[in-house]
Amino acid sequence: MAHIVVIGAGLGGVPMALEMRNRARNEDKITVVCDQPTFNFTPSNPWVAVDWRQADQIKVELEPMFTRKKIDFIHAGLKTLDPKNNTMSLTDGQNVDYDYLIIATGPELAFDEIEGLGPDGYTVSICTTDHADNARKKWLEFVEDPGPIIVGAAQGASCYGPAYEFAMIMDTDLRKRKIRDKVPMTYVTAEPYVGHLGLDGVGDTKGMLESEMRNRHINWITNARIKKVQDGLMIVEEMGEDGSVAATHELPFKHSMMLPAFRGIKPLMGLEGLVNPRGFVTVDEHQQNKTYPNIFSVGVCIAIPPVGPTAVPVGVPKTGFMIESMVRAAAHNIREIMDGGKPTHEGTWNAVCLADFGDGGFAFVAMPQIPPRNVNWASGGKWVHWGKIAFEKFFIGKVKRGVAEPFYEKMALDIMGITKSKK
Repeated sequence: MAHIVVIGAGLGGVPMALEMRNRARNEDKITVVCDQPTFNFTPSNPWVAVDWRQADQIKVELEPMFTRKKIDFIHAGLKTLDPKNNTMSLTDGQNVDYDYLIIATGPELAFDEIEGLGPDGYTVSICTTDHADNARKKWLEFVEDPGPIIVGAAQGASCYGPAYEFAMIMDTDLRKRKIRDKVPMTYVTAEPYVGHLGLDGVGDTKGMLESEMRNRHINWITNARIKKVQDGLMIVEEMGEDGSVAATHELPFKHSMMLPAFRGIKPLMGLEGLVNPRGFVTVDEHQQNKTYPNIFSVGVCIAIPPVGPTAVPVGVPKTGFMIESMVRAAAHNIREIMDGGKPTHEGTWNAVCLADFGDGGFAFVAMPQIPPRNVNWASGGKWVHWGKIAFEKFFIGKVKRGVAEPFYEKMALDIMGITKSKK
Protein backbone atom coordinates (compact mmCIF):
# COMPACT_ATOMS: atom_id res chain seq x y z
CA MET A 1 0.00 0.00 0.00
CA ALA A 2 1.20 3.52 -0.82
CA HIS A 3 0.16 6.72 0.91
CA ILE A 4 -0.36 9.51 -1.65
CA VAL A 5 -0.80 13.01 -0.25
CA VAL A 6 -2.11 16.01 -2.18
CA ILE A 7 -1.47 19.45 -0.65
CA GLY A 8 -4.09 21.93 -1.82
CA ALA A 9 -7.71 21.61 -2.92
CA GLY A 10 -8.28 24.22 -5.61
CA LEU A 11 -8.51 24.00 -9.40
CA GLY A 12 -5.44 21.74 -9.37
CA GLY A 13 -5.69 19.88 -6.07
CA VAL A 14 -9.29 18.65 -6.30
CA PRO A 15 -8.96 17.21 -9.83
CA MET A 16 -5.58 15.76 -8.79
CA ALA A 17 -7.04 13.88 -5.84
CA LEU A 18 -9.98 12.56 -7.86
CA GLU A 19 -7.82 11.54 -10.80
CA MET A 20 -5.33 9.87 -8.46
CA ARG A 21 -8.16 7.93 -6.80
CA ASN A 22 -9.08 6.59 -10.24
CA ARG A 23 -5.49 5.69 -11.13
CA ALA A 24 -4.30 4.34 -7.77
CA ARG A 25 -4.73 0.77 -6.60
CA ASN A 26 -7.64 -0.09 -4.31
CA GLU A 27 -5.36 -0.54 -1.31
CA ASP A 28 -3.58 2.80 -1.77
CA LYS A 29 -4.49 5.59 0.64
CA ILE A 30 -5.06 9.11 -0.65
CA THR A 31 -5.11 12.13 1.65
CA VAL A 32 -5.82 15.76 0.79
CA VAL A 33 -4.44 18.49 3.04
CA CYS A 34 -5.92 21.97 2.67
CA ASP A 35 -6.18 25.06 4.86
CA GLN A 36 -9.67 25.77 3.50
CA PRO A 37 -12.74 23.58 4.17
CA THR A 38 -14.28 24.39 0.79
CA PHE A 39 -13.42 24.28 -2.88
CA ASN A 40 -13.88 27.80 -4.27
CA PHE A 41 -14.53 28.30 -7.99
CA THR A 42 -11.98 31.06 -8.52
CA PRO A 43 -13.06 31.99 -12.10
CA SER A 44 -16.32 33.37 -10.67
CA ASN A 45 -14.59 35.74 -8.24
CA PRO A 46 -15.05 38.79 -10.52
CA TRP A 47 -18.82 38.22 -10.38
CA VAL A 48 -18.72 38.03 -6.58
CA ALA A 49 -16.81 41.33 -6.44
CA VAL A 50 -19.64 43.25 -8.19
CA ASP A 51 -22.44 41.46 -6.32
CA TRP A 52 -23.51 39.23 -9.23
CA ARG A 53 -22.79 36.14 -7.13
CA GLN A 54 -22.73 35.42 -3.42
CA ALA A 55 -19.58 33.73 -2.16
CA ASP A 56 -21.48 30.68 -0.90
CA GLN A 57 -22.85 30.06 -4.41
CA ILE A 58 -19.39 29.18 -5.73
CA LYS A 59 -18.18 27.08 -2.79
CA VAL A 60 -18.34 23.31 -2.28
CA GLU A 61 -17.76 21.59 1.08
CA LEU A 62 -14.79 19.28 0.57
CA GLU A 63 -14.98 16.67 3.32
CA PRO A 64 -18.36 15.11 2.36
CA MET A 65 -17.36 14.82 -1.30
CA PHE A 66 -13.94 13.33 -0.52
CA THR A 67 -15.45 10.90 1.99
CA ARG A 68 -17.78 9.55 -0.70
CA LYS A 69 -14.75 9.03 -2.93
CA LYS A 70 -12.75 7.24 -0.18
CA ILE A 71 -10.26 10.09 0.07
CA ASP A 72 -9.15 11.32 3.48
CA PHE A 73 -9.35 15.07 4.09
CA ILE A 74 -7.38 17.07 6.65
CA HIS A 75 -8.47 20.67 7.15
CA ALA A 76 -5.13 22.21 8.09
CA GLY A 77 -2.31 24.16 6.50
CA LEU A 78 1.22 23.00 5.78
CA LYS A 79 3.66 24.15 8.45
CA THR A 80 6.90 22.43 7.41
CA LEU A 81 7.94 19.93 4.76
CA ASP A 82 10.86 17.51 5.14
CA PRO A 83 11.28 16.03 1.65
CA LYS A 84 14.38 14.04 2.64
CA ASN A 85 12.36 12.04 5.17
CA ASN A 86 9.00 12.06 3.36
CA THR A 87 7.14 13.79 6.14
CA MET A 88 5.39 17.07 6.90
CA SER A 89 3.99 18.90 9.90
CA LEU A 90 0.65 20.69 9.77
CA THR A 91 -0.71 23.78 11.47
CA ASP A 92 -3.06 21.66 13.61
CA GLY A 93 -0.09 19.80 15.17
CA GLN A 94 -0.35 16.64 13.09
CA ASN A 95 2.61 14.98 11.37
CA VAL A 96 1.87 13.23 8.09
CA ASP A 97 4.18 10.75 6.33
CA TYR A 98 3.83 10.03 2.63
CA ASP A 99 5.15 7.76 -0.09
CA TYR A 100 4.20 10.15 -2.89
CA LEU A 101 3.44 13.84 -2.59
CA ILE A 102 1.66 16.12 -5.08
CA ILE A 103 2.03 19.83 -4.35
CA ALA A 104 -0.99 21.76 -5.64
CA THR A 105 -1.05 24.64 -3.19
CA GLY A 106 -1.44 27.48 -5.63
CA PRO A 107 0.60 30.62 -4.92
CA GLU A 108 1.16 33.04 -2.11
CA LEU A 109 -0.03 36.52 -3.07
CA ALA A 110 2.89 38.96 -2.91
CA PHE A 111 0.99 42.15 -2.03
CA ASP A 112 3.74 43.14 0.39
CA GLU A 113 6.21 43.67 -2.46
CA ILE A 114 4.50 46.96 -3.32
CA GLU A 115 3.79 49.51 -0.62
CA GLY A 116 0.06 50.01 -0.10
CA LEU A 117 -1.08 47.18 -2.42
CA GLY A 118 -3.80 44.70 -1.53
CA PRO A 119 -6.67 44.22 0.93
CA ASP A 120 -4.46 45.26 3.84
CA GLY A 121 -3.58 48.40 1.89
CA TYR A 122 -5.64 50.53 -0.45
CA THR A 123 -6.64 48.17 -3.28
CA VAL A 124 -9.04 45.23 -3.37
CA SER A 125 -8.37 41.74 -4.72
CA ILE A 126 -10.28 39.04 -6.61
CA CYS A 127 -7.57 36.40 -6.17
CA THR A 128 -9.51 34.48 -3.53
CA THR A 129 -13.24 34.20 -2.96
CA ASP A 130 -12.91 35.77 0.49
CA HIS A 131 -11.01 38.68 -1.08
CA ALA A 132 -13.72 39.02 -3.72
CA ASP A 133 -16.43 39.03 -1.07
CA ASN A 134 -14.65 41.85 0.74
CA ALA A 135 -14.29 43.68 -2.60
CA ARG A 136 -18.06 43.29 -3.10
CA LYS A 137 -18.74 45.20 0.12
CA LYS A 138 -16.46 48.01 -0.99
CA TRP A 139 -18.03 47.99 -4.46
CA LEU A 140 -21.50 48.52 -3.00
CA GLU A 141 -20.13 51.50 -1.05
CA PHE A 142 -18.35 52.81 -4.16
CA VAL A 143 -21.42 52.85 -6.43
CA GLU A 144 -23.18 55.09 -3.90
CA ASP A 145 -20.39 57.64 -4.29
CA PRO A 146 -18.50 56.84 -7.54
CA GLY A 147 -15.21 58.21 -8.81
CA PRO A 148 -12.08 57.11 -10.73
CA ILE A 149 -11.17 53.42 -11.00
CA ILE A 150 -7.74 51.83 -11.54
CA VAL A 151 -7.66 48.15 -12.47
CA GLY A 152 -4.96 45.83 -13.79
CA ALA A 153 -1.95 43.72 -12.88
CA ALA A 154 1.24 44.68 -11.05
CA GLN A 155 4.81 43.92 -12.06
CA GLY A 156 5.60 40.22 -11.81
CA ALA A 157 1.95 39.17 -12.10
CA SER A 158 1.34 35.96 -14.01
CA CYS A 159 -2.44 36.05 -14.37
CA TYR A 160 -3.96 38.72 -16.62
CA GLY A 161 -7.28 37.38 -17.87
CA PRO A 162 -9.12 38.13 -14.60
CA ALA A 163 -7.88 41.74 -14.65
CA TYR A 164 -9.34 42.29 -18.14
CA GLU A 165 -12.52 40.49 -17.10
CA PHE A 166 -12.95 42.61 -14.02
CA ALA A 167 -12.37 45.85 -15.89
CA MET A 168 -15.09 44.98 -18.40
CA ILE A 169 -17.46 43.57 -15.77
CA MET A 170 -17.18 46.74 -13.69
CA ASP A 171 -17.87 48.76 -16.82
CA THR A 172 -20.96 46.65 -17.58
CA ASP A 173 -22.24 46.93 -14.01
CA LEU A 174 -21.72 50.70 -13.95
CA ARG A 175 -23.62 51.11 -17.23
CA LYS A 176 -26.49 49.03 -15.84
CA ARG A 177 -26.56 51.37 -12.85
CA LYS A 178 -26.52 54.42 -15.21
CA ILE A 179 -23.41 55.86 -13.52
CA ARG A 180 -20.65 54.91 -15.98
CA ASP A 181 -20.31 58.56 -16.97
CA LYS A 182 -19.18 59.37 -13.42
CA VAL A 183 -16.30 56.86 -13.43
CA PRO A 184 -13.05 57.49 -15.36
CA MET A 185 -11.29 54.12 -15.68
CA THR A 186 -7.62 53.31 -16.31
CA TYR A 187 -6.12 49.87 -16.95
CA VAL A 188 -2.57 49.60 -15.58
CA THR A 189 -0.50 46.54 -16.51
CA ALA A 190 3.05 45.21 -16.56
CA GLU A 191 2.34 43.72 -19.99
CA PRO A 192 4.29 45.24 -22.90
CA TYR A 193 1.02 45.67 -24.82
CA VAL A 194 -2.68 45.23 -24.23
CA GLY A 195 -3.60 41.59 -24.85
CA HIS A 196 -0.15 40.14 -24.18
CA LEU A 197 -1.64 38.05 -21.31
CA GLY A 198 1.78 36.71 -20.31
CA LEU A 199 1.65 34.60 -23.49
CA ASP A 200 2.83 37.12 -26.12
CA GLY A 201 -0.79 37.29 -27.23
CA VAL A 202 -3.08 34.60 -28.64
CA GLY A 203 -4.54 35.18 -32.07
CA ASP A 204 -5.50 38.86 -32.25
CA THR A 205 -5.99 39.41 -28.51
CA LYS A 206 -4.06 42.66 -28.87
CA GLY A 207 -6.43 44.12 -31.43
CA MET A 208 -9.56 42.64 -29.85
CA LEU A 209 -8.83 43.92 -26.35
CA GLU A 210 -7.63 47.34 -27.47
CA SER A 211 -10.83 47.74 -29.49
CA GLU A 212 -12.96 46.59 -26.55
CA MET A 213 -11.27 49.04 -24.20
CA ARG A 214 -11.67 51.92 -26.63
CA ASN A 215 -15.35 51.11 -27.04
CA ARG A 216 -15.74 51.11 -23.27
CA HIS A 217 -13.70 54.31 -22.75
CA ILE A 218 -11.03 52.56 -20.68
CA ASN A 219 -7.61 54.19 -20.87
CA TRP A 220 -4.49 52.09 -20.40
CA ILE A 221 -0.84 52.22 -19.38
CA THR A 222 1.41 49.30 -20.38
CA ASN A 223 4.99 48.52 -19.32
CA ALA A 224 3.81 49.81 -15.96
CA ARG A 225 5.64 49.43 -12.67
CA ILE A 226 3.72 50.44 -9.58
CA LYS A 227 5.98 52.40 -7.28
CA LYS A 228 3.55 52.66 -4.39
CA VAL A 229 -0.12 53.03 -3.53
CA GLN A 230 -1.45 55.64 -1.16
CA ASP A 231 -4.96 56.32 0.02
CA GLY A 232 -6.66 57.42 -3.21
CA LEU A 233 -3.44 57.77 -5.22
CA MET A 234 -1.37 55.28 -7.22
CA ILE A 235 2.11 56.24 -8.42
CA VAL A 236 2.99 54.35 -11.59
CA GLU A 237 6.23 54.37 -13.55
CA GLU A 238 5.90 53.70 -17.27
CA MET A 239 9.09 51.93 -18.31
CA GLY A 240 10.96 52.26 -21.58
CA GLU A 241 12.37 49.31 -23.47
CA ASP A 242 15.86 50.22 -22.23
CA GLY A 243 14.77 49.86 -18.60
CA SER A 244 14.60 53.59 -17.92
CA VAL A 245 11.54 55.40 -16.57
CA ALA A 246 9.80 56.93 -19.59
CA ALA A 247 7.06 58.66 -17.57
CA THR A 248 5.67 58.82 -14.05
CA HIS A 249 1.92 58.91 -13.55
CA GLU A 250 0.15 59.98 -10.37
CA LEU A 251 -3.29 58.42 -10.74
CA PRO A 252 -6.12 59.33 -8.34
CA PHE A 253 -8.68 56.61 -7.63
CA LYS A 254 -11.69 55.87 -5.49
CA HIS A 255 -11.72 52.12 -6.19
CA SER A 256 -8.89 49.90 -7.38
CA MET A 257 -8.25 46.20 -8.02
CA MET A 258 -4.70 45.23 -8.93
CA LEU A 259 -3.57 41.62 -9.33
CA PRO A 260 -0.27 41.06 -7.46
CA ALA A 261 2.79 39.03 -8.31
CA PHE A 262 2.76 35.41 -7.14
CA ARG A 263 5.38 33.42 -5.25
CA GLY A 264 5.58 30.01 -3.60
CA ILE A 265 4.12 29.45 -0.15
CA LYS A 266 6.34 30.08 2.89
CA PRO A 267 6.75 26.43 4.05
CA LEU A 268 8.41 25.60 0.70
CA MET A 269 10.72 28.59 0.55
CA GLY A 270 14.42 27.71 0.62
CA LEU A 271 13.99 23.94 0.16
CA GLU A 272 17.00 23.39 -2.07
CA GLY A 273 16.34 21.19 -5.07
CA LEU A 274 12.58 21.45 -4.67
CA VAL A 275 11.83 25.10 -5.41
CA ASN A 276 13.39 27.98 -7.31
CA PRO A 277 14.38 31.24 -5.56
CA ARG A 278 10.82 32.51 -5.96
CA GLY A 279 9.45 29.45 -4.15
CA PHE A 280 7.87 27.75 -7.17
CA VAL A 281 8.27 23.97 -7.43
CA THR A 282 10.61 22.84 -10.19
CA VAL A 283 9.34 19.90 -12.25
CA ASP A 284 10.31 18.12 -15.45
CA GLU A 285 8.07 17.21 -18.37
CA HIS A 286 6.49 14.45 -16.23
CA GLN A 287 5.50 16.92 -13.43
CA GLN A 288 8.19 15.25 -11.33
CA ASN A 289 10.83 16.96 -9.22
CA LYS A 290 14.34 15.81 -10.13
CA THR A 291 15.83 16.00 -6.63
CA TYR A 292 12.90 14.26 -4.93
CA PRO A 293 11.40 11.88 -7.53
CA ASN A 294 8.46 10.94 -5.28
CA ILE A 295 7.30 14.57 -5.31
CA PHE A 296 5.16 15.89 -8.15
CA SER A 297 3.54 19.29 -8.57
CA VAL A 298 0.68 20.73 -10.63
CA GLY A 299 -0.98 24.09 -11.13
CA VAL A 300 0.01 27.65 -10.34
CA CYS A 301 2.70 26.63 -7.84
CA ILE A 302 5.08 25.18 -10.47
CA ALA A 303 7.97 27.11 -12.02
CA ILE A 304 7.62 28.16 -15.67
CA PRO A 305 10.00 30.67 -17.30
CA PRO A 306 8.52 33.76 -19.03
CA VAL A 307 7.90 33.65 -22.77
CA GLY A 308 10.57 36.30 -23.42
CA PRO A 309 12.23 39.46 -22.10
CA THR A 310 9.99 42.43 -21.27
CA ALA A 311 10.65 45.90 -19.91
CA VAL A 312 8.73 44.99 -16.74
CA PRO A 313 8.62 41.43 -15.30
CA VAL A 314 5.68 39.48 -16.74
CA GLY A 315 4.88 35.94 -15.60
CA VAL A 316 3.24 33.07 -17.47
CA PRO A 317 -0.32 32.02 -16.51
CA LYS A 318 -1.22 28.44 -15.70
CA THR A 319 -4.69 28.04 -17.19
CA GLY A 320 -7.29 25.33 -16.59
CA PHE A 321 -6.50 23.27 -19.70
CA MET A 322 -2.82 23.35 -18.82
CA ILE A 323 -3.51 22.30 -15.22
CA GLU A 324 -5.82 19.51 -16.36
CA SER A 325 -3.06 18.06 -18.54
CA MET A 326 -0.58 18.30 -15.65
CA VAL A 327 -2.99 16.45 -13.36
CA ARG A 328 -3.58 13.58 -15.74
CA ALA A 329 0.11 13.20 -16.52
CA ALA A 330 1.08 13.20 -12.83
CA ALA A 331 -1.56 10.61 -11.90
CA HIS A 332 -0.55 8.26 -14.72
CA ASN A 333 3.13 8.66 -13.92
CA ILE A 334 2.72 7.90 -10.22
CA ARG A 335 0.85 4.72 -11.09
CA GLU A 336 3.57 3.74 -13.56
CA ILE A 337 6.22 4.17 -10.86
CA MET A 338 4.17 2.18 -8.34
CA ASP A 339 3.94 -0.61 -10.92
CA GLY A 340 7.73 -0.68 -11.21
CA GLY A 341 8.02 1.33 -14.41
CA LYS A 342 9.22 4.78 -15.38
CA PRO A 343 7.05 7.86 -15.97
CA THR A 344 6.12 8.33 -19.62
CA HIS A 345 3.20 10.77 -19.62
CA GLU A 346 3.65 14.47 -20.35
CA GLY A 347 1.20 17.33 -19.99
CA THR A 348 0.18 19.00 -23.24
CA TRP A 349 0.22 22.44 -21.60
CA ASN A 350 -2.47 23.84 -23.87
CA ALA A 351 -4.60 26.86 -22.92
CA VAL A 352 -8.33 27.55 -23.20
CA CYS A 353 -9.80 30.73 -21.76
CA LEU A 354 -13.32 32.13 -21.55
CA ALA A 355 -13.10 35.77 -20.45
CA ASP A 356 -16.49 37.18 -19.51
CA PHE A 357 -17.18 40.89 -19.97
CA GLY A 358 -20.61 40.87 -18.34
CA ASP A 359 -22.46 41.37 -21.61
CA GLY A 360 -20.09 39.56 -23.99
CA GLY A 361 -16.53 38.39 -23.83
CA PHE A 362 -13.73 36.74 -25.71
CA ALA A 363 -12.30 33.24 -25.86
CA PHE A 364 -8.93 31.94 -26.94
CA VAL A 365 -7.34 28.58 -27.60
CA ALA A 366 -3.54 28.22 -27.59
CA MET A 367 -2.03 24.82 -28.38
CA PRO A 368 0.52 24.73 -26.87
CA GLN A 369 0.24 27.63 -24.45
CA ILE A 370 3.80 28.83 -25.11
CA PRO A 371 4.49 29.88 -28.74
CA PRO A 372 5.13 28.79 -31.45
CA ARG A 373 1.73 27.11 -31.58
CA ASN A 374 -0.18 24.61 -33.63
CA VAL A 375 -3.45 26.40 -32.78
CA ASN A 376 -3.45 30.17 -32.19
CA TRP A 377 -7.09 31.25 -32.11
CA ALA A 378 -9.22 33.94 -30.51
CA SER A 379 -12.80 35.12 -30.99
CA GLY A 380 -15.54 36.89 -29.08
CA GLY A 381 -19.21 37.66 -28.69
CA LYS A 382 -22.18 37.40 -26.35
CA TRP A 383 -21.95 33.61 -26.48
CA VAL A 384 -18.82 33.80 -24.32
CA HIS A 385 -20.80 35.32 -21.43
CA TRP A 386 -23.36 32.51 -21.56
CA GLY A 387 -20.59 29.97 -22.05
CA LYS A 388 -18.86 31.15 -18.88
CA ILE A 389 -22.10 30.78 -16.91
CA ALA A 390 -22.53 27.23 -18.24
CA PHE A 391 -18.87 26.49 -17.46
CA GLU A 392 -19.35 27.65 -13.85
CA LYS A 393 -22.40 25.45 -13.39
CA PHE A 394 -20.70 22.45 -14.96
CA PHE A 395 -17.45 22.69 -12.99
CA ILE A 396 -19.08 23.28 -9.59
CA GLY A 397 -21.44 20.37 -10.28
CA LYS A 398 -18.48 18.21 -11.28
CA VAL A 399 -16.74 18.94 -7.97
CA LYS A 400 -19.92 18.27 -5.96
CA ARG A 401 -20.23 14.86 -7.64
CA GLY A 402 -16.52 14.12 -7.34
CA VAL A 403 -16.09 13.56 -11.07
CA ALA A 404 -12.57 13.49 -12.51
CA GLU A 405 -13.36 13.41 -16.23
CA PRO A 406 -11.36 15.86 -18.40
CA PHE A 407 -13.31 18.41 -20.40
CA TYR A 408 -11.08 21.31 -21.49
CA GLU A 409 -10.05 19.74 -24.80
CA LYS A 410 -13.68 19.10 -25.72
CA MET A 411 -14.54 22.65 -24.67
CA ALA A 412 -11.77 24.01 -26.91
CA LEU A 413 -13.15 22.17 -29.90
CA ASP A 414 -16.70 23.17 -29.02
CA ILE A 415 -16.01 26.89 -28.72
CA MET A 416 -14.01 26.96 -31.96
CA GLY A 417 -16.90 25.10 -33.61
CA ILE A 418 -19.43 27.62 -32.27
CA THR A 419 -17.74 30.54 -33.99
CA LYS A 420 -17.07 28.63 -37.20
CA SER A 421 -20.74 27.64 -37.42
CA LYS A 422 -21.72 31.33 -37.20
CA LYS A 423 -19.67 32.27 -40.24
